[in-house]
Amino acid sequence: MAKALFVTGTDTEVGKTFVTCVLLAAAQARGLRTMGLKPVAAGALSTNDGLRNEDALALQKNANVPLSYDQVNPIVLEEAIAPHLAAQHAGRQLSLERLAGLMRGALMQRHDLALIEGAGGWMVPLNNRQLLSDLAVELALPVILVVGMRLGCINHALLTCEAIQRRGLKLAGWVANQLTDAPMAYLAENVQTLKSAIDAPCLGVVPYQQAAVPGKLISHLNIDVLLGSDQ
Repeated sequence: MAKALFVTGTDTEVGKTFVTCVLLAAAQARGLRTMGLKPVAAGALSTNDGLRNEDALALQKNANVPLSYDQVNPIVLEEAIAPHLAAQHAGRQLSLERLAGLMRGALMQRHDLALIEGAGGWMVPLNNRQLLSDLAVELALPVILVVGMRLGCINHALLTCEAIQRRGLKLAGWVANQLTDAPMAYLAENVQTLKSAIDAPCLGVVPYQQAAVPGKLISHLNIDVLLGSDQ
């Protein structure tokens, strides 16, 4: 099997990268070959090897198909702002067509499961006419939604689900991610509300752990629905 999915979130800073790394770890625990890809990253440090984004490095570290940094994160921008603005400030132009080509090239590597992580939430501009979510449409990728469990998350989650489905994409599943060591009030009730309202399986609830190791949290996620009948 060779499966690819797009990972998005209800907002920025909801734990997309960490949840993606846990999903990669869960797949590797089943002996699968995994890739984590970050087409566009805004917010990077200058190193001897060039600009490097923390999230992209985490994806590279937690996957087991050997890819260069440029394959994992082909477009890296220094400013931690909206990608289209970071690109403008850097004198660059982002385009769906180029990103799709870069991702198709990376996906030619042998793999069982590839997770392509977006930036911020679902409706993030690439330029004046294209969105990063257009990449999921262009590649016909099922979507995993990471819901940051905090006040307002039900509204954000349901709006995002509606937008995903309006583009004709399958919502493969969603993950409730606890963002702090003090869980939101009525966490269980909020998770149940989302389970009732979202027409897609809940893959699990990831607890907050300071300096957490992705591989130690795989028991909190069930990836069977992502793998289908292959595993």
